[in-house]
Amino acid sequence: MAKTTASYEVMVIFSLNKGEDGIKALVEKFKSMIESAATLENVDEWGKKKLAYEIDYQPDGYYVLYTFTSGPEFPAELDRVLRITDGVLRSLITVK
Repeated sequence: MAKTTASYEVMVIFSLNKGEDGIKALVEKFKSMIESAATLENVDEWGKKKLAYEIDYQPDGYYVLYTFTSGPEFPAELDRVLRITDGVLRSLITVK
């Protein structure tokens, strides 16, 4: 049976409290995690933007959009790691 793959997007908002180096490290961490288990198509760094509402008393966040193709089991693992990673304010994984 052929392995099914789908195209996904994950929008991540990182905390600015980590500082520039901390944010770069987090962006790279998830980039390499996606590359190790899926086919990374694009990393689109939107940069610092004002949040619609404060999250953990923070008015701004650093937005990054990852686009990748993978099997159906990887997004669940990625979501689990995003939820437990210090410095991630919000994340949303969607099927394209």
